[in-house]
Amino acid sequence: MLETVKHVVAVASGKGGVGKSTVTVNLALAMAAQGHRVGLLDADIYGPSQAQMLGIKPGTRPTMVDDKTMKPIEAHGLKMMSMAVLVDTETAMVWRGPMVAGAFQQLLTQTGWGELDYLFIDMPPGTGDIQLTLSQQVPVSGSVIVTTPQDIALLDARKGIEMFRKVNVPVLGVVENMSTHVCSNCGHEEAVFGEGGGARIAAQYDTEVLGRLPLTMSIREQVDGGRPTVVADPESDATRAFMAISARIDEQLGGKTRESGPSISFGE
Repeated sequence: MLETVKHVVAVASGKGGVGKSTVTVNLALAMAAQGHRVGLLDADIYGPSQAQMLGIKPGTRPTMVDDKTMKPIEAHGLKMMSMAVLVDTETAMVWRGPMVAGAFQQLLTQTGWGELDYLFIDMPPGTGDIQLTLSQQVPVSGSVIVTTPQDIALLDARKGIEMFRKVNVPVLGVVENMSTHVCSNCGHEEAVFGEGGGARIAAQYDTEVLGRLPLTMSIREQVDGGRPTVVADPESDATRAFMAISARIDEQLGGKTRESGPSISFGE
């Protein structure tokens, strides 16, 4: 069902806790706000979060178009698919790697995405089965690496970049999240996780810093409430940053078409 998707963009991080899912949903919404048809796939099988971030009510299930095709859930102008809309919230996915990879393939290829300009994939942390499945079986237009300026996060971000390079997926750039903390009372900014980390890793791998995002309470509260920043506060500095990053991604990919990739097979 990917024949009608122009560009697949993987948003990844080497480790959890850097705000990758929050960045992904806001980038997808920013791209949609600029007039593009956008889908969002939550590829974290063990800990899906995009349904809550988009305000999708618990118990919502996709309808079937036919015996093998699911209709994606629509929220805030996005088409979304996640394990969270297929199982109960309390269900623990106690699966081994091959089962997780198979579930990811089904979410990706058995969803009727329709005509899309961009399909953003919120990748799980690490460089494991899902990352390899995606890179080997789907023609990915590019990847975005999310990190914080903290040295320990940069160590894992490097692994993410190296993984994508080994499988010939272009790295479009780095998003430095939690770049500075903005006090909700006085507005004072402070680089609590250090400075310049995104720039250093971008220079090391000959890529670019797509943007820097602040650490603010409002961004967290908005995604927790099901109305991400781009929707909840379209005039904010954070939204302008998300819009600029998505515009840069579109600038890099908008004039291109995806190269034909290997066919998707469930038996491999």
